Amino acid sequence: MTGYYDIVLGLIPVALLGITAALTFVGVSLTAAVPIGAFTAMGIIGHAMFVNTPADASDEARSAKPPLNAD
Repeated sequence: MTGYYDIVLGLIPVALLGITAALTFVGVSLTAAVPIGAFTAMGIIGHAMFVNTPADASDEARSAKPPLNAD
C-alpha cells in the first residue's frame, strides 16, 4: 500500500522534470523553467516536512507526560 510519503517521493522528480519539460515545451526558456520546477519540488518537500509532519501518535503521547522533578 502506498502512503503519503511514497507519493511525495514520487512527485519530487515528476515536479522537477515534468514541469521543467512542460514549460520548455510551451516556450519558456530553460533558465526560467528549471527554477520554477525546482520551487514546485521544494514546495512539495516543505509540505511533507512542515504541514503534514511525519510524527507518530506515540510521539505525541510521550510529549504529553509531565517533566520529571529532580528533587
